Amino acid sequence: MVHMTSTPPRWAVSAAHLCTLVTLPTGIWRLLLATGHTVGYTDAGYAAMDFTGWGAGYVLGLSVLSEAVALLTLGLVRPWGEVLPHWIPRLGGRSLPRLAVVVPAALGALVLTVLWTPLVAWWALPHPDLTTNGSAVVGLLYLPLVAWGPLLGAVTVSYHRRRVGGKQAAASVITP
Repeated sequence: MVHMTSTPPRWAVSAAHLCTLVTLPTGIWRLLLATGHTVGYTDAGYAAMDFTGWGAGYVLGLSVLSEAVALLTLGLVRPWGEVLPHWIPRLGGRSLPRLAVVVPAALGALVLTVLWTPLVAWWALPHPDLTTNGSAVVGLLYLPLVAWGPLLGAVTVSYHRRRVGGKQAAASVITP
């Protein structure tokens, strides 16, 4: 039976859970848009965005995908991020290669940081499709996403250090 190399620090567990929470405000906002609520858009702006049909499916899919990707961060602090669960046919119980987890997580952290950091300038840009209050609210709903990349990066570094540290400790026991 394979166990985690070490227990993740409390801060890493908290940061992983925060990753799942920072996507919720925008996801809920998009779900409201998909169900016909203008939530901050002017009537003309809402009509131009066409949140009906495929547009509704797109914002719904984007919300589900964002949350699913954020939930993957929990694998960096849970056993299933190191060893595949036994219920997975043929692969269950196998250890995940460290780099197969660290590389995509690190790239994801980089992409998310580059993607969302410009949101700190949200209020400096005009948003003609949004009402004045809508622009302020949307800015506040999207602002937590600025933390997503750095949080994922920190949890990824913690995961990497635990996995490398565990291998080094095991190697020192095996070799004199």
